[in-house]
Amino acid sequence: MTVEPRIGDVFGEMLRDAYAVATGVGPRPLAGGRLPRPVIEIIERDDGLINGAPAAHYLDPPADWQPYDHRAVDRVRGATLDVGVGAGRIALLLQERGVPVTGLDTSTGALAVCRRRGVRDLVHGTVDAHVADSRRYDTFLLLGNSVGLLEGRERAPALLAALAALARPGAQVIAQGTDPYGTRDPVHTGYHERNRRRGRFGGQLRLRLRYRELGTEWFDYLVCSPDELAELVRGSGWRLTDVDDRDAPYYLATLRLAG
Repeated sequence: MTVEPRIGDVFGEMLRDAYAVATGVGPRPLAGGRLPRPVIEIIERDDGLINGAPAAHYLDPPADWQPYDHRAVDRVRGATLDVGVGAGRIALLLQERGVPVTGLDTSTGALAVCRRRGVRDLVHGTVDAHVADSRRYDTFLLLGNSVGLLEGRERAPALLAALAALARPGAQVIAQGTDPYGTRDPVHTGYHERNRRRGRFGGQLRLRLRYRELGTEWFDYLVCSPDELAELVRGSGWRLTDVDDRDAPYYLATLRLAG
């Protein structure tokens, strides 16, 4: 018998356990009832591909970050919204630097971990819903491959419009993405072709996350090239002004509010 996972706060449960394993604070998942077991994020794609990655990296201190993360935070100026704050690693460094930073996430568990780690200003919800709070920002961070939140041609205009509604004059978006098209792995190139036949971007993933007995609903997550990002931004009120691909296939894209 095949049993579907129970829908729940996958990301939050996973981060709570990863934090407990890393710090010894809180109940820890144990192997054999004795030893802390690694916390693994399971990513399931709609073609049946399943990948797993240790969740501990969400807690990484700056010494363990990738170079593009450091270059991203060095570009921050003014009041900053960290979209998809996760376990708060970026927000904590910005706080130390005296930057007024707000962390936003849809996961209540993730926000609980942020609070325990000392992130002071947190918002539970989506970018779209946050518009109603009448707060305004100079910098928006979409790090940790969060270009993916654009999802595709259908969702991108609404997200970009919501960011613009939250923006002060001259605001910037600093987003980290991954160009998916350097691979020769037929598992991925075949998926890209299947997507294109359906009128989607090649790297427009259909995913759900799994952790223990929990799962998310299926959702779109975009892995796109800088050229595809430029296509999505065109006509949105934002301009793609810079692409830093020194760590290709990973890149940092800077968007600025037109006018």
